[in-house]
Amino acid sequence: MANTIRSQVEILQKLNIHELNPMQKEAIPVIKNKPNIILLSPTGTGKTLAFLLPIIDLLDADCNEIQVLILVPSRELAIQIEQVARNMGSGYKINAVYGGRATSKDKIELKHTPAILIGTPGRVADHLRQERFSTANIKTLVLDEFDKSLEVGFEEEMKNITYLLPNLSKRILTSATQGVKIPGFVKLEQPTIINYIKEEDSKLVYKMVVSPTKDKLGSLLKILNHIGNDPGIIFCNLKKDIQEVSSFLDHNKINHGTFHGDMEQKDRERSLIKFRNGTHQILLATDLAARGIDIAELKFIIHYQLPYSKEEFTHRNGRTARVNKEGTAYIVKWEEEPVQDFIPEADLADVTTKVTHKKQYWETLFISGGRKDKISKGDIAGLFLKQGNLTKKQLGIIELKQDCAFVAVPFTMAKELAGALNNSRLKKKKVRITIL
Repeated sequence: MANTIRSQVEILQKLNIHELNPMQKEAIPVIKNKPNIILLSPTGTGKTLAFLLPIIDLLDADCNEIQVLILVPSRELAIQIEQVARNMGSGYKINAVYGGRATSKDKIELKHTPAILIGTPGRVADHLRQERFSTANIKTLVLDEFDKSLEVGFEEEMKNITYLLPNLSKRILTSATQGVKIPGFVKLEQPTIINYIKEEDSKLVYKMVVSPTKDKLGSLLKILNHIGNDPGIIFCNLKKDIQEVSSFLDHNKINHGTFHGDMEQKDRERSLIKFRNGTHQILLATDLAARGIDIAELKFIIHYQLPYSKEEFTHRNGRTARVNKEGTAYIVKWEEEPVQDFIPEADLADVTTKVTHKKQYWETLFISGGRKDKISKGDIAGLFLKQGNLTKKQLGIIELKQDCAFVAVPFTMAKELAGALNNSRLKKKKVRITIL
């Protein structure tokens, strides 16, 4: 199972982390030594590392079965934790299983049993029903973003999974919101609570925009023209509303991507890639993007539609003003629309000043080879710098996946680069290079 097992110091060196933050310093010894833990900390504060470091430390290198099960509410969070865990290079096999991809892929990975399994409740429950792995050695259960996992729809699967874990000795629950009731089946007896959620310390500014019309599209355009060129997320409640707003943004030539639960997993991932690398300035999303996705700090988010619950309002806002940084949450309401008690009073935003939108600078190219082909980011950079004649400034973010890669290049050069570099050789593989 384990190759060369790395110590915590070596893992932090590999991650280029010189010092843990106060939450992580407090959480790591508690998670290592206490049986039941609730870790509450805002989005983006490093909760994943806070629980991975101590549980990796507790793994038995001689055990060839799964020892830790991490349950998450979304595919994106499963993929994100798996990536963090692999970047740690602990020496232990770590895999993620989730809906939206072929079960056959899961079966291949589960044949060589990981020490840590990350998964969504539905997919994990399915594998347990099919008895595809043993639960006898699972001593640690992590419920990440547990408030979402325990919502209606997941509860029955969560109950079935916990019932099939007879030898648990440690339970770790994490969340960015507090006050969530924990069901009895989790058996979280006398938990140690680590709470770093201090709303009064937030540098989030709320701004209210009152729309004279029910559809609010005119007001949305004013906000975007006022904000200018910073990246941000516009939150809607339903997929059909996203389609309407997306058409409106297209009509007004505002570069954006979409993100919602009815999209194929591949398309959701690619939408995030384009948002991360700057191809898209705006992400138009449902509450699925409010948590568990890997994107950088944002200066603003827009509540185009008011959320149904305080939890979703909190998680949406958690995408900005993170870790001592400032951010703005724009609340867009129709003048006759009632506002829930959990939405705070806010000053009216002055969005009359208009900033000229810059033209799209980046475009994303797809490369049909990845890690399994022994291709590295350095190989891709070399191809574009040498054969593509790009300068270092013209080479944007490179994202390397298991079987493909994505690279941001200047929009004005993308077509020419794709034509010139298509069918190039990277390592031993001839790769297709196309505009995504």
